[in-house]
Amino acid sequence: MKYQFLVLVFVSLLFSCETEVKKEKIDPVDWSARTAEMNDSDSLEYGKSYLSIYSQVYSVSALKTQNLAAMVSLRNTSDTESIFILSTKYYDTRGELVKSYFDNPIYLNPLETVEILINEVDVSGGTGSNFIFEWRSPQNVSEPLFEAIMTSTKGQQGISFTTQSVRIQ
Repeated sequence: MKYQFLVLVFVSLLFSCETEVKKEKIDPVDWSARTAEMNDSDSLEYGKSYLSIYSQVYSVSALKTQNLAAMVSLRNTSDTESIFILSTKYYDTRGELVKSYFDNPIYLNPLETVEILINEVDVSGGTGSNFIFEWRSPQNVSEPLFEAIMTSTKGQQGISFTTQSVRIQ
């Protein structure tokens, strides 16, 4: 009986401990370190891709929304060639520019992925936000893939889904 009591106390102490987690705003990409020099005479293919993002979704009715965190992946699908991202622009539901992520072209090495994170508390994009990516790649190389994963948890329930880009030019 004495040992059972000690085990019960130990287990209670173990599960009642709380660890404070330091929360810092971390941008996962140093865009300035990825700057690429581009030559207008390069024979690179031009492309433009569209990606839908959901910073919020409707819950129960049009009067209640649930915020979502989003991770946007910029992926080079080529295993042999680097590609170049000319611009990455984030627009809100009304089509107004929220943010442009860099001023100069950046590069992605073969099979490299970089991410953009949109925090759950950032609802500047609204329920129908969008990204437009402009890119260039060598001829006959697979085009880049832009994807998003949106997630949220409330209590013991969670929501998550993905979207993929479509080429628009």
